[in-house]
Amino acid sequence: MPEAVPHLDRRPVLVTGASSGIGSAVAVGLAAAGYPVALGARRTALCEELAAKIRADGGEAVALALDVTSDESVSLFVAKAEQALGTTEVVVTCAGEVTPENAYETAAPDFEAQLQLNLVGTQRFVAKVAPAMATRRRGDIVFVSSDVVRLPRPRMGAYVAAKNGVEGLARAMQMELEGTGVRASILRPGPTLSGMGSTWPAEVLQAVLDDWVRFGLARHDRFLEPRDVAAAVLAVISMPRGAHITLLEVEPEAPLRVERPVGGRRRGGGRG
Repeated sequence: MPEAVPHLDRRPVLVTGASSGIGSAVAVGLAAAGYPVALGARRTALCEELAAKIRADGGEAVALALDVTSDESVSLFVAKAEQALGTTEVVVTCAGEVTPENAYETAAPDFEAQLQLNLVGTQRFVAKVAPAMATRRRGDIVFVSSDVVRLPRPRMGAYVAAKNGVEGLARAMQMELEGTGVRASILRPGPTLSGMGSTWPAEVLQAVLDDWVRFGLARHDRFLEPRDVAAAVLAVISMPRGAHITLLEVEPEAPLRVERPVGGRRRGGGRG
């Protein structure tokens, strides 16, 4: 029985949606861990600023324009990234956005636009690199999903539909790629302090948060930091060959409980 092809010492990474939030944190975190990274997003200037900082800190990074809704843009990005860094070993799909609107009030073109970016764009990008990975018999693909798959949230109907589609796509690919040496993994972060929501009007953001509380979707007020999700990505792709994290869910840790008096005394306390 043939053994799995071991990880190379040098593993170039392609990161989509790398201009802010989770994508930028993933690029920074993986570069700090020694991975060469290609940062792709529509906001190229932000990617270049981040890549320059990575290089100044001793990492290896290149920033390139990327629109995952365009076949031409995806092809050009992959070609330029591999020319600069070498053969792709890891892909992390972070590109996406959410519009805070009730699904029943969302115009069809707007709903479709979110599906195109969050779902179809993910498939378009992965399909560009996965066949060559399978031929080389190694590689990691990390699909960044969301806990809205497990806990659908109101005012996010298109995003919920898209992320369910992403996980369905990833699960199908896990079966299709089984035995090729390519590991497809789902990373499902909970509420994260990322760029998503930062441009929403205050009243809209408050209405969204109120709905989370109303439907029991906010157990506490803590959020993940993007760097927490980046640490999870690193854990997934650094697993030794022969092991495969198929699904990793990361939620913000709740604040510590306040000790309450028991029988008139503080728990665990004695007489002063």
